[in-house]
Amino acid sequence: QVQLVESGGGLVQPGESLRLSCVASGSTPIFSVMSWYRQAPGKEREWVAGIYANGITKYSDSVEGRFTISRDRAKKTMYLQMSSLKPEDTAVYVCNAKSGYTYWGQGTQVTVAS
Repeated sequence: QVQLVESGGGLVQPGESLRLSCVASGSTPIFSVMSWYRQAPGKEREWVAGIYANGITKYSDSVEGRFTISRDRAKKTMYLQMSSLKPEDTAVYVCNAKSGYTYWGQGTQVTVAS
């Protein structure tokens, strides 16, 4: 069984940075794509960024140029480096991985406030 566990969230001020991690454990298959989503209070879940098995990365317009997604296959870990954070980035950030099945983590809270 595959588990995804996020970490790295917290409370930061506008303009600061955070790095989120998502560690996959269990009998992990080769994921065709791993992604970060986020959900703010009262809003729909929103796709943030994705990294494909061939290394191609994609970002939503709202985070392009500020966030960087990466993965370390040896560590079975995906990262989201977030810079120049804004209050509107406040949300629960959730890890997603696809390989035929779709797996979700539980999420980590990111709060951006002065």
